[in-house]
Amino acid sequence: MLEQPRVFGAELRRLRIEAGLTLTQLAATVHYSKGQLSKIETGGKQAGVELARLCDAALDAGGRLAALVPAEPARRRTAHRANDPGEVPAPPPSWPTPEKSQPTAPYESPPPSRRQVIAVGAASFLAVGTSEPQQASADDTLLGTYRTLLNDYRRIGQMSPPDVLVPVLAEQTRALTSLAARSGSRTGRELLALASRFAEYTGWLAQETGDEGAALRWTAHAVELAAASGDGDLASYALVRRALITYYRGEAADTIALAEGARVGTLPPRIRGLATQRAAQGHAIAGDHGACMRGLDQARALLGKEPGPAGAPVLGPTHLSDPVSMITGWCLVDLGRPQAAAAILDEECARVPTGAWRTEVRYGVRRALAHALAGEIDHACDLTGRLLPLTANVASATVRTDLRRLSRTLARHPRNQSYLAIAPQLTAALTPAT
Repeated sequence: MLEQPRVFGAELRRLRIEAGLTLTQLAATVHYSKGQLSKIETGGKQAGVELARLCDAALDAGGRLAALVPAEPARRRTAHRANDPGEVPAPPPSWPTPEKSQPTAPYESPPPSRRQVIAVGAASFLAVGTSEPQQASADDTLLGTYRTLLNDYRRIGQMSPPDVLVPVLAEQTRALTSLAARSGSRTGRELLALASRFAEYTGWLAQETGDEGAALRWTAHAVELAAASGDGDLASYALVRRALITYYRGEAADTIALAEGARVGTLPPRIRGLATQRAAQGHAIAGDHGACMRGLDQARALLGKEPGPAGAPVLGPTHLSDPVSMITGWCLVDLGRPQAAAAILDEECARVPTGAWRTEVRYGVRRALAHALAGEIDHACDLTGRLLPLTANVASATVRTDLRRLSRTLARHPRNQSYLAIAPQLTAALTPAT
């Protein structure tokens, strides 16, 4: 006799009764109304992933409930999603396109506009001015200048909309590639390696605009440039970057599989640490608390080692004093443990450097979400209200993913005065600019 497929509502009821909880008790634990839970148990209302994760944690179900929730509708995913790494849609016509077959060839694209140069400040203006160097040689002073410039762009990227900065970074990648072609072998390799880091950062900002296709293209180009310089390790880090895209799609298995591909023992500890941390995030959205926490412990040990050669650009986040602790709080939200998440995120968000707006908004919104899921609606609204003015500056597609989750959570309390006070600004922050 065939086994009947499990239905979320019936399974929730079975697990609740098995745990000895009444509807009222479970409702108080997950901060949903008793009426909502009753409708879900009887099949009158469909559960969302957020509730499933909270119930998984409350009933110690190990992700079984979340696995019964239908996948996110495709319409919520970005229009620029690539079906696979080899099928990437064309970029917007105004964006530079990296040349795939010849990593050292210049890009056939217009230089950044005057508006874009002004928007990213004097540092970018000076950078664009050097995009066609007069001398063919490049010495350590030039390399040091471009390394400093990359760090400057990262600081600018914390405070600027990503679509403004991407064309300027593309121009700098082209400039470094051109310089490398006219330099000696050793210096040329170093310039190509640095160009690969510019391209990798460009890919990250492309993802921040919501264009997954451009993010994949630029990350692939970074791998090509790195390989041409003799650095094969960046290809593995590219898996970590691709795993971030699948994470935001909610694809746990793909996130884990991609990240695991970058955990080879011969790779530098930082790449393995970032890969292990990303895999832990995948385990979190799969509802596997044990695997997630074990992964974070392993990531802490790896990321605590020497990050790499002195002076070389650092891969991954650079504005977190303790990235593993911050990601632990992040993962606990996905694991349906908002109280524990809020305690960690409160502490770690207080340590974010002044001026790191993108980082402040990214983790601050997740912190507000943790408090909202824990039933602390007034406090969550207060935190959200402080962050909303910065969201327009950073214009982050990935932050908006959490902001939508936060908005849905707060909207369950339509009579709360704190929510009513910020609702118009929250709606505006989630409305695409025309």
